[in-house]
Amino acid sequence: MKNLFFRTSRLINSVLCGTITAAISFGALTASGGEQKNLEDIRMDSTIKDHKIIFFGKGDDPSKDSTTALIQKFYEDQFRHFQDPLAPYFLFMSKDSQLAMGIGGCVRMRGYFDWGGAIPSSGFAPYLIPMQKDPQNMRAFGTTPAGTALFFRVIGINKHLGNYQLYIECNFNGYKGRDFHLKKAYAMINDWTIGYANSTFSDPAATPPEVDAAGSNSKMSATAVLVRWTHELPKGFTIAASAETPSDQIEVVPEVTGKVTQYIPDIAAFAQYSWQKSNHVRLAAIARSLPYRNLIADKNHYMTGYGLQLSTVFHPFHAMTLYGCINGGQGYSSMGGDWLMGAYDLVANPNKPGELYSPFCYGGYGAVQYNFTPMIFASATVGGTRYAPKYAVAGDQYKQGLYMAANVFWYLTPRISCALEFDLGSRLNFDGQRAWARRLGAFVSFSF
Repeated sequence: MKNLFFRTSRLINSVLCGTITAAISFGALTASGGEQKNLEDIRMDSTIKDHKIIFFGKGDDPSKDSTTALIQKFYEDQFRHFQDPLAPYFLFMSKDSQLAMGIGGCVRMRGYFDWGGAIPSSGFAPYLIPMQKDPQNMRAFGTTPAGTALFFRVIGINKHLGNYQLYIECNFNGYKGRDFHLKKAYAMINDWTIGYANSTFSDPAATPPEVDAAGSNSKMSATAVLVRWTHELPKGFTIAASAETPSDQIEVVPEVTGKVTQYIPDIAAFAQYSWQKSNHVRLAAIARSLPYRNLIADKNHYMTGYGLQLSTVFHPFHAMTLYGCINGGQGYSSMGGDWLMGAYDLVANPNKPGELYSPFCYGGYGAVQYNFTPMIFASATVGGTRYAPKYAVAGDQYKQGLYMAANVFWYLTPRISCALEFDLGSRLNFDGQRAWARRLGAFVSFSF
């Protein structure tokens, strides 16, 4: 089992390289040969048609084409995740098709069962796998409404401002999945986004569908208050750059090291090539300032962190969707995945008390989804993370995690879905000790 993660990493790397190469080739082919409708887009089209529209203002009701075009803007988002709420079933729309607004949400219920050693969390995170089996916690059954959400969105066109959008979303993701927390709150005006939104370093659209709320342990899922500029270029290219409020996680040793107030924003950017409706390849990067104080020398230090990510989602043919992601860097670990469970942006140098450094981390995943019909599909994901510090660490410290998931989703209607998933994961420590965990999860979602 010692080299299992490395073999898996090489396999993921090989699959992703082939996936991305095939994606670019397929994009060029379909660009010259016409657009091919895939089953995922067909399902989304049925969702777009599933609305009750209440018109306001003077004049005749707008045409169906102009109405559909405005509803589609609810789904035109570079950072839209598979589990994000659908457009509200009830929409208020002006008769000139220049303004639409709605209040909607979703009710989600998850249930899960662990055996052979229970993870102490409703999210399946390999980092949290107990290394020693506890006879009192060998099995566990749990439920959570986490992911249940309410949101408000306004989309419009103004002769002075151009295209604009306002969005607020709150989720029940707090204590025991029942506390009401703000998830997103932002405004978009043409190319600019201002507010609390997904980091530019993330790529939610390239995240495979999963029942478990945590998802792959290498997923970058940070949200921050930011100012972002996004611009579409000719021939399917898009670029973006943002300044984001930093939130670091550093190792603090009492009377040895301490935190220093942040004053330099994170700088993130991406370049993306897209084709057809829902296919893209994206390269993202982030640069971060990581300050700390050496309490022994009474001196502040300012380290620099960085992260790189290559991600993709595309349809090689009408019934299949492929997802892939590779990321790595130093000081980027608080952006998501297993790294959120610890303080890996800056860690102590064991050879120099009072000194911190940025260890190297990397991870990735590959996934395939197959649609039997537009409303029924299955997917499988395999991925992992690796912690590669510069200096020796204690043997009981986390070294690498493996994550695997297989599921089946069924949309009973465009707005009601259910799913079943099997999760398998492992944690390996630096002393060579490995522990495994298994979970069976179920999911029901109602969108309105």
